[in-house]
Amino acid sequence: MRGLWTAGILDVMMEAGVEPDGLIGVSAGAAFGCNYKSRQIGRAIRYNMRFARDKRYSGWQSLLKSGDYYNAEFGYHVIPKQYDVFDDDAFDANPMEFYAVCTDVLTGKPVYQRLMKADYDTYEWIRASASMPLVSKVVRLDGRLLLDGGVGDSIPLEFFESIGYERNVVILTQPKGYQKEHLRLMPLMRIALRKYPEMIAAMDRRHVMYNQQLEYVAQAESEGRCLVIRPDGQIPIGHISHDAGEMRQVYEMGRSTGNRFLERVQSFFS
Repeated sequence: MRGLWTAGILDVMMEAGVEPDGLIGVSAGAAFGCNYKSRQIGRAIRYNMRFARDKRYSGWQSLLKSGDYYNAEFGYHVIPKQYDVFDDDAFDANPMEFYAVCTDVLTGKPVYQRLMKADYDTYEWIRASASMPLVSKVVRLDGRLLLDGGVGDSIPLEFFESIGYERNVVILTQPKGYQKEHLRLMPLMRIALRKYPEMIAAMDRRHVMYNQQLEYVAQAESEGRCLVIRPDGQIPIGHISHDAGEMRQVYEMGRSTGNRFLERVQSFFS
């Protein structure tokens, strides 16, 4: 749900007509970032608030029944087709390259999927990117077994630079000075993911990878290759929330940050 802060920033950028050549999203960054390519301002906060307490969308009941805290069918296929329609045509027509990052649970390595056409598989790739271990089933897609992209590559700046993106805006959801610690839930992860030893190993060292990526981002920032947008402090929401008011507060905080950085973003891209 920290991604709603990011969604506020992205909406401000869209309103101002900022059109990057490409966007790469990890987990919630993919689930909410796809609305940038379809140019749907406000969609992310709108449907999350609307279905905040809807048991069809998310909750422990969904987890017990389906194995997914966020209901796979309702959240990723019913809502975008019936209730808050995702603009497939606009997504397809926009030349912006959109990538979602997932993690292959058999190898523990990141998978970078380019998504240019909105169809069932694209929705599934986005779902896989945002499928958190423990509260999501492994997603079987395109011959792979996939989960949360943040395990394999939390901040994919280096990858995006490697495919030709020379100037990047990096949106982080943790404040300056943050360092990720070793996951306290690793004993549970070892049980839940016991069939996937490479995924367990990747989760066990994720904090090391993440902190190294923060160093890479800081170096790129100092060299002027990227512009980094961070919150001033901890974003006041957890990974999961059913409080629509809390969601709105975080989204508006993102909009405030987006407005504060807008001129710098425009100048950086120009």
